[in-house]
Amino acid sequence: MTVIDISASVMQFLLAFVVVAPLLGAVAALLPAPPGLKGKNPDQAVLRHGVTITGAVLIAAIVLAVGFDHDHPATMQATTDISWIPALDVRIHLGIDGISLPLLVLTALLTFLCALYSYFKLPAGPSPKAFVALVLVLESGTLATFAVLDLLLFFLAFEMVLIPMYFLIARWGSGQRQAAAWKFILYTLLGSVVMLLGILLIGLKSGTFDMVALATDNGRGLTTSVQVIAVLAIGLGLAVKTPMWPLHSWLPDAHTAAPTVGSVLLAGVLLKMGTYGFVRILLPIAPDGMRTFAPYLAAFAVVGIVYGSLACLALARTGAKGDLKRLIAYSSVGHMGFVLLGIATMTPTGVNGGLFANIAHGLITGLLFFLVGAIKDRYGTADLDTLAGATGAALYGRAPRLGALLAFAAVASLGLPGLAGFWGEMLTLFGAYSPAEGLSRPAFRTFMAIGAFGTLLTAAYMLIVVRRVCMGEHPPHPRLSPDNRAPHAADGPQATDGPRPAEGAGIRPAASTTPQLADIQTYEAATWTPLAALTVLAGLWPAVLLGLTDPAVQQLLAGGKS
Repeated sequence: MTVIDISASVMQFLLAFVVVAPLLGAVAALLPAPPGLKGKNPDQAVLRHGVTITGAVLIAAIVLAVGFDHDHPATMQATTDISWIPALDVRIHLGIDGISLPLLVLTALLTFLCALYSYFKLPAGPSPKAFVALVLVLESGTLATFAVLDLLLFFLAFEMVLIPMYFLIARWGSGQRQAAAWKFILYTLLGSVVMLLGILLIGLKSGTFDMVALATDNGRGLTTSVQVIAVLAIGLGLAVKTPMWPLHSWLPDAHTAAPTVGSVLLAGVLLKMGTYGFVRILLPIAPDGMRTFAPYLAAFAVVGIVYGSLACLALARTGAKGDLKRLIAYSSVGHMGFVLLGIATMTPTGVNGGLFANIAHGLITGLLFFLVGAIKDRYGTADLDTLAGATGAALYGRAPRLGALLAFAAVASLGLPGLAGFWGEMLTLFGAYSPAEGLSRPAFRTFMAIGAFGTLLTAAYMLIVVRRVCMGEHPPHPRLSPDNRAPHAADGPQATDGPRPAEGAGIRPAASTTPQLADIQTYEAATWTPLAALTVLAGLWPAVLLGLTDPAVQQLLAGGKS
C-alpha cells in the first residue's frame, strides 16, 4: 500500500536528490549571492538559503515516505545502481527499506529544524556562510550513510560527517571547544581506521562490497574466523560512533562544548549511524561473528546504561557544579546502551526495540538539547547549581511554558508509558528475556534485570533535574524593589541578589516576587513543536514505526528470505 502512487523513476530521483542536494547547497552557500538575493543583510540571506535547502530536502524525504510501498517494507525501494569504480566493483548503489526510511526522515527533519533555529539564533562564531555550508555537508553525509548500499560508499559517507562536526564544535562552540573537538575527531578517526580494515576483509573474502548481496548470502561465503575478525574490527568503529561504554568519553566533552544545533545533530543523528551500521552490516553479513560477540556487546551495553545513569545522578546532586548539557550527554550513553542491548539479542523483538529506541532518542534528546540551549541563552549558564539556586530561579515561575516543555521532555526521556521513549526500552528488555538461539538465556536475563534497574536510575536523575530546575526553591521573603516593579527579564537571576533594605525605608515590596524570563518565542515554538508532537504520536501509535521496521528486520535476520 502506498499513500500516493509515485513512479519508480521519480522515487529514484527523490532519493538521489535527498542525498546530493545538501552537498550542492553547501557549495552554493560559499559562493557570492546573486544581487537580487543579497537583501539588506547578506548574513541573513545565507541563513535563508540554509533553511530553503534543508526544507526542500525534508519535503523530498516526506514525499519518499508517502510514496513508499508500506506493504513491502522489507524490499529495497527507490534503488539506483550505477558502476563507479569497476576495478574494485564499487557501485553507486542507493536504496531505502523500512529500516533506513525512518532514519532518513528523522535526519531531514532535525537538520531543517536546526537551520530554522539558527536563522533566528545563530551561534557566535566566524562567517555564517561557513556555518551553513558545514551543516549542509553534515546533512548530506548522514543521509548518504542511511541510503547507500555499498560498503565502501558507506565508509566514505560515515567519514564525511567528521570534518563538519569538528569545525562546528571548534569554531562555533564554547568552553573547552578546541580540546573537545580534537578528542571527538581522534576517537572517531582511530575507530574508523580499524573499521575500514574490517570492510576490506569482507569485500576481499566475499568478492563484493554490495550490502544487499552480502546480506542475502547471510555469511555463507565467509568463514567463522573471518566473520569474527570482521565483527571485531567494524564493531569497534561503530561502537565509538554510537558511543558504547567504555569508548564514550569523547561524547560529554563534545556535547558540552558544541553549539545548540551541533548538540542536536550530534545526539539526534550522528549517534544513530553507529547503531544503524550494526543492524545493516554486521547482523546480516556476519551472523556467526555477531553471535560470538553478542554476550560481550550486551554486557558493555548494560554497563553503559548503569554507568550513564550514575554519572547523571552524580552531576544532578546539589553542589556538584554539574552542567545540564553534560548530564544529557551522559544520558545518551545510557539510552544508546538500550539500543545496543536490543541489537545484541539478535531477535526481531530486540532489534525492533533498538531501532524504535533510536528514533525515540533522536526526537527526545534533540528536543532536550534545544531546550537546554535556550535555558543557557537566558541564564548565561547551564550550571545546575546556578539554575536551581534559591533565588527564585524555578522555571515554572519564571517561564512556565519553557519549564513545562522541559518537564515533558524529561519524562519522555525516562520512558513514561504513552510517550516514544517507553516502547524502545520495553521491547529491548523483552528481547533480552528470550535471546536468539545459541545465546545464553541466563546471561541475557541477567542483562535484562540490570537494564530494568537502569530505567529506575534514569527516572531518578530526570526527576531530580525537573525538581531542581523547574521547581527550584523560592526566596522565603518577597524581594523588594525601589519603584515597585519586578526586575527586567534581561537582568537574570542575579537581579534578585543583594542585601534587603531596612524596613521602614519607604520602599514597598515588589509586585512580583519572581523575576520573569522570556518564555518560549514564536521561532522556538515552531522548532520544538514537531519534536514534541512526534514524541506523543510515536508513543500512542507505535505501529506506525514498527510496521515499517518489523518486516525488514525479519527478512534481515533470516538472511534475505521473507
